[in-house]
Amino acid sequence: MANIKSAMKRVKVSKRQNLRNRMVMSSTKTAIKRFDAALVAGDKEEIERRFRIAVSTVDKAAAKGIIHKNLANRKKAQLAVKLAAK
Repeated sequence: MANIKSAMKRVKVSKRQNLRNRMVMSSTKTAIKRFDAALVAGDKEEIERRFRIAVSTVDKAAAKGIIHKNLANRKKAQLAVKLAAK
């Protein structure tokens, strides 16, 4: 454990940021899984709604710097391809 005051603060801040990052990534993955589940179910309106939610959560994660913008664009493109195929 750190002895220096600034190092102890960095440990606390790092833990808080790590928790936030995990929460955002978890919600992003959940939104994508729910979109995939809607694809399997086949309800067109639900698919569209889940697509918008998934894209929005991916964009928010990229805006917060949790994922790289190129990864966000790649994820959105993959979702769009799945949507177009249905």
